[in-house]
Formats: sequence, structure tokens, C-alpha cells
Amino acid sequence: MTDVLRRGRASLAFGFLVQGVAFALLVTRIPAVQDRYGVSDALLPVFLAAVPILAGIGSVTTERLVKRVPPSRVLRWSQPVVLLALPAVGAGRHMAGLAVALAAFGLAVGALDASMNMLGVSLQRAYGRSIMLGFHAAYSLGGIVGASLAWVGARGDVALWVSYLPVVLVLLPAALAGSRWYVDGSGGPAVPEEAEGRGAGAGASAGLTWMLPLCLVMTVAYIGDSTVSNWSAKYLQDVLGGSEQLATVPYNVYMVTTLLGRTLGDVGVRRFGAATVVRAGTLVAAVGFAVVAGAPGAWAGMLGFTLLGLGLCVLVPQTFAAAGRRAAERGGPGASDAAIARLNVFNYVGFLIGSPLVGALGDAWSYRGAMLVPMVLVLVILVYAKSFASEPDRYGGGHERPRTADVGRGSNGL
Repeated sequence: MTDVLRRGRASLAFGFLVQGVAFALLVTRIPAVQDRYGVSDALLPVFLAAVPILAGIGSVTTERLVKRVPPSRVLRWSQPVVLLALPAVGAGRHMAGLAVALAAFGLAVGALDASMNMLGVSLQRAYGRSIMLGFHAAYSLGGIVGASLAWVGARGDVALWVSYLPVVLVLLPAALAGSRWYVDGSGGPAVPEEAEGRGAGAGASAGLTWMLPLCLVMTVAYIGDSTVSNWSAKYLQDVLGGSEQLATVPYNVYMVTTLLGRTLGDVGVRRFGAATVVRAGTLVAAVGFAVVAGAPGAWAGMLGFTLLGLGLCVLVPQTFAAAGRRAAERGGPGASDAAIARLNVFNYVGFLIGSPLVGALGDAWSYRGAMLVPMVLVLVILVYAKSFASEPDRYGGGHERPRTADVGRGSNGL
């Protein structure tokens, strides 16, 4: 049974890594996509906004889908769609083809994000200790790999589909092979199907109250993340006077420190508890935004983006973990899956709000002042940090729950 858990954990971590690679390959080559299809600057935001909107629809659809099929099956078949959408984006010639490829990518990403976090939360529940940050560390590593591959393709002036196809040919069969070991685990007592359905419904209705703080935290976390990913280069070059080459560094630094923070974060959760780690991450992120806003030069700004990576990196994984745990306490594993699917929608809400908010404030006021807005929003998380405390058990402080015996089943038998 321990081997089942270990294989399930390793295969899911690889799934997170593959998703990080795929997403980075797309978003870092947006200028090349725009040039290939002749998308105007006025039309580009429409395409970019459509992807997270469709991803939200995919996440909501997954909430209903997992009542009939296990999350492992949703993940197994949504990941290939995400990967195959990449060469479709790179090989098309007409705007309609781009729209179809991006629509497929968005819907599949929503299903993939929701289902893989469902599996991550259920595995953490089965382990009885914090492992969720490790999965998101794998995603961050994938993002670094994907961005590096995109840089190589751009530097070599390689056609989009040529740069995408070898990656897909390697990752697609590997992801399908790894999916054989996904584990649909409840991490708690087995719940009859009818009772589970009632629990999921109870959890969904209760979600309008207890889930609201976690939805807010998820939104704010992605406002912060999208601020860095969309504005760090422009801010360092235009506001802090950095060179064009130096302006490419902040996001890379942010990704590396995100990877570092998530790699070490599970140890902190086990030792100090999730609420303490979230409070610490919130304070570090707020300081990071303050440093960026007040930086006298490019290198001081770089320090701010480094702090942002270390602070923001813990918020999203812990928010998923808290939602899944609290929903399961109220209504069982089915309620946990429903809560994660709903919470995942606010990932895309934050992404849609963050970049336009900073851009509008920067144009109307100043970009230094605009950086203070996400700082204030991040500090609001301190008010809701108690929502991350485990009840009645706490992951950490030497008081971890014993590993549960009920870990569900490997998906290779589905």
C-alpha cells in the first residue's frame, strides 16, 4: 500500500511538471503567436482573456464530471488535450484555427488544474502530512523548463510548431504512461456513493459561507502572481531604469524562488502548521511589493521580486489543501472534490483581474503606486489566515495524523 502511495505521488508530481512546461511554452511565446496570426494589439487581450474564462468553465464542468468518473480519469485525458493544443496553436494559419486551439487549451487546462489538485489533496489526506507544496514545486520546475525551451526556440528563430512538437512527442507518452499510477484516495473512511453525493451537496451549499475567505485568498494570490508575470519586465526597464537584458531576469528570479519556497514549504507546514506558514508568506510577499514600489534602482527591485517569489509561493497550494480538508470534514471526499473545483475558478478570476488592474492604475496614476495595491490586498490575507488551521488535527508541530489505511485505488484499474 505504501508503494501505491509512492507511485501515485511520483506520477502526480510528474503530471504537475508537465503542466508547468506546457503552460510556460504557451504564455512565453505569445508575441510569436501574435506575429504568426497577425493578431492586433487591440484584439490580443480578447484572446488572452478567453483562455482563463474557458478554463473556469472547464473547472466548473469538472465539479460535475467527478461525480460520475474519478478525478484520475479526468486528469489522464485532459492532459493530452493540453499538450496537443500546443502544436495546433503553432501550426495554424487562420484566426479561426487559433481560436479553436486556444479554446481547447483553456477548457482542458481548467479540467486539468481542478483534477490534479483534487488528487493532490486526497493524497495529502492519505499521507497524513503536508505534501501539497511539493506538487506545486514540480509545477514551478516545469515552468522554468518550459520557459527555457521557449527561449531556445525564440533565440534560434524556430517555427512555433517545430519548437512545440518535439516536447509534445516526449511528454505526451510519458504523461500517459505515468497516469497508470494515479491514486484516487479518500484518506478517510469509505463513504457510500449515495451518502457521498449528499455530502458533496452539503459541502457545496456550505461553500457559500466557509469557502469565501479561501476564494478571496486564491484570487489575491493570483493577482500578485499575474502582476509579477505581466509587469516585472516593463517595471524594471521603464520605471527602475534597467537594461532590456536585465528586464528579463525578474520573472526568472521569481520562478526560481517560487520553486525554492515550495520545495522547502512542506517542511515548514509540518513543523509550524499551515496557518503560520501562510501568515509568514503573506508578510514576506507584502514586504516584496513594498520594496518593488520604493526601489531606487533595478537591483533593489530585483530583491523585491525575489521576496515576492518566496512569499506568494505558499499561498495557492495551502489554499487548495485547506479547502479540500475542510470540505472533507463537513461532507466527505465528494465534498472535497467539489470545493477544489469551485476554488480553482478563482485562480482564473485573479489572473483576469491582476494584470489589467495594475496596467490601469499605472497609466492613470503611477506604476510605483500601482504596486502598492496588490500589497494591500495581500495583507488582507492575514485576517483570514485562521481558515488554514486544521480541525481537529493539525499537520505539523510533531502532531501529524497517522497515515490512513484507505487510500482509494490506483487508476490503472479504471
